[in-house]
Amino acid sequence: NSSQTPQSIPVPQLRLTEEEKRLLAQEGVTLPGELPLTQVRAGTRGAGGAGGGHRSDPSVPQAEERLLKKVRRKIRNKQSAQDSRRRKKEYLDGLESRAAACSALNQELRKKVQELEKSNGSLLRQLQALIKETSTKPAQTGTCVLV
Repeated sequence: NSSQTPQSIPVPQLRLTEEEKRLLAQEGVTLPGELPLTQVRAGTRGAGGAGGGHRSDPSVPQAEERLLKKVRRKIRNKQSAQDSRRRKKEYLDGLESRAAACSALNQELRKKVQELEKSNGSLLRQLQALIKETSTKPAQTGTCVLV
């Protein structure tokens, strides 16, 4: 609708997070407050068609958009790296707790094995003593009387 005046067309505002603002400042860039970045600056926005003197240097807004995309990509990468480190830490914490539990169980089982070996040795000695006792005694025969 080219018949509309620039005042009747709502211009969306550029919303930047604090992190985006910080990174843009670090890059030494200030962006206009209105979207889209590739259109002409104030006074010529929405006013007119293709061509001549209505547009400023097109490489500037495109560079701004590229920079904004770069900053947002950096932020996404940073968040992704933080998530990755958090997941890795959770995984390692889980592994450490499992290792501790397995170690405790292993210790318990070793103790049980020692107790059973001790008990087994004692029973083996008792059995050998009984075998020795029964092999040296002559067999006794007896009679039973029923009344």
